Amino acid sequence: MPFSEPPQAILFVDDDPVSRKVFAGVFASEFTIVTAAGTSEALAVLAEAKHEYAVVVTDFRMPERDGMKLLHALQRDHRHVIRLLATAYAEKDVAIAAVNQGKVLRILEKPLAEESTREALQEAMALYRSQRQERATNERRAAALRETLGFLAHELNTPLATVRGCVASIAARYLPPAPGEAPGVARFTEHDAGELMAALERAERRALYCQSLVSTFVQSARDAFPGAMPQSVSASSLVEALLDEFPFEQDERATVLYRITQDFQLPGRRDLLYLVLCTLTKNALIALRGRADARLVIETGVEDGRRPWIQFADNGPGIPPPVLARLTREPVTTRADSGGNGMGLVFCRRVMESIGGHIEVASDLGSGTTVMLHFKPSVRGAEPTSGLGGH
Repeated sequence: MPFSEPPQAILFVDDDPVSRKVFAGVFASEFTIVTAAGTSEALAVLAEAKHEYAVVVTDFRMPERDGMKLLHALQRDHRHVIRLLATAYAEKDVAIAAVNQGKVLRILEKPLAEESTREALQEAMALYRSQRQERATNERRAAALRETLGFLAHELNTPLATVRGCVASIAARYLPPAPGEAPGVARFTEHDAGELMAALERAERRALYCQSLVSTFVQSARDAFPGAMPQSVSASSLVEALLDEFPFEQDERATVLYRITQDFQLPGRRDLLYLVLCTLTKNALIALRGRADARLVIETGVEDGRRPWIQFADNGPGIPPPVLARLTREPVTTRADSGGNGMGLVFCRRVMESIGGHIEVASDLGSGTTVMLHFKPSVRGAEPTSGLGGH
């Protein structure tokens, strides 16, 4: 049975019991109607939250506290509710205060005319649902932004820590100048020849990688401005950027092969997809460390001419079945002792689902792991291209 949201209700507030009964009798067949006899009762009903209240229609002249008091309370505590004011006393100052202070959508003249009231209720419900959808969209965007920035910070943390470690290591090898030594020459100690230059090169590679990640997100921010031309990126160009910018350790780059079976244009934001590729590359290379025959093959293709994919296949140790079954759904990791938190593949899955695709992980212990990024079929592939290279 498909999921359906509970109906949004209309709260009608009037101290006259006959008016409440008539209003509910006329409109209950079209809307969920709840009534209240005054401001205090209306606020109590809203606080109970038995319904999701979309619209409040309130009388103006009421004992205890008038309709303006209720409108002010709604503006303060229930800002998303659409407000209508019903009054037989449409003085100019009342109307101005209702619009400016109470933020009412419409002022309805009493006695209420059925058709004009129905139109006002329909307009108010449509506005509430539109604004509700917009709020939900904005909340999803904010949540996605928080998650993306959190993952970006996580991705930057490791290389920046390496840079800091390299700099600290080099600084620790510095020898203060001897008495009488000429200025302009700095001396450092080394356990092995060339280790300081190796540390500097390592730090530089990681700094460049961090810079590439930041530059990618800055470009995406520019592309998001109104009027900016949408940027299109091909699968091959994104993989090539990855291979140029990723901070490979020592001879790791030589273990990575790239095969273009067929190229295609990628959907979605380049920055998020770039992070996905970086994550999958990092995971594979970590799994391959220590293997003499280490190999990672990245391949792009289009199945049946309409279903694009990018594949990462390594010949590492594989993933235990209990971990594999939960890998993209929960923050599980096989590298907890080395700082892994399992969020990488969860993030990758969410990115792929956000653009209409999905991620698939297959692995056999002792035989390696294959990760497939499947993109939505509507993406059109380019002309078939074939090739295999180490860079």
